[in-house]
Amino acid sequence: MGAFIVFCVFIATFADMKIGVFCSANERIDPDFFEMTKELGEWIASEDHTLVFGGTDMGLMECIAKTVHKGGAQVYGVVPTMVEQRGRVSDYNDVEIRCENLSDRKDLMLMHSDVLIALPGGIGTLDEIFTIAASHTIGYHRKKIVLYNMKGFWDKLIALLEDLQEKGFIRGNYQDYIAVANNLEELKKIVNENI
Repeated sequence: MGAFIVFCVFIATFADMKIGVFCSANERIDPDFFEMTKELGEWIASEDHTLVFGGTDMGLMECIAKTVHKGGAQVYGVVPTMVEQRGRVSDYNDVEIRCENLSDRKDLMLMHSDVLIALPGGIGTLDEIFTIAASHTIGYHRKKIVLYNMKGFWDKLIALLEDLQEKGFIRGNYQDYIAVANNLEELKKIVNENI
């Protein structure tokens, strides 16, 4: 009987994984990125996982929040004060976690997520990727950040990481804390391995 209870707890934990997603809040980007983000959101919802994201109603952020919410899964929006003041909060947040600034938002998203994924994005997404990776290397957490390399979007960043590794500027192997997924199937596999 004890083993059955442990199994049930394991299944419940697996089903309730919290997936943090960093991504662009821009609208004028490759439409394929929206389609691929929607597919990711549909998978998150179909697995009954929880989305943790930046809480904004623009770009890929709004796309994934809307898809996960409409798929019946929970959406946690981590909303900085300035986003709220500008009226840019997503209507698809089931739970709003308010914070003061972008540093707080990164900390809260890390705290509330089991694994984190970076979709295409700009300066803010780069900041988030390297904050998560750097804090992992120091030992603050053991969570991976996964670069979802849609249409080769992260190829140049991956080349930079390889170059830094080769020149000895990265201790250990960066792939221990930054993973790369070139398609949704690879992404699912990495996420499921990092529960």
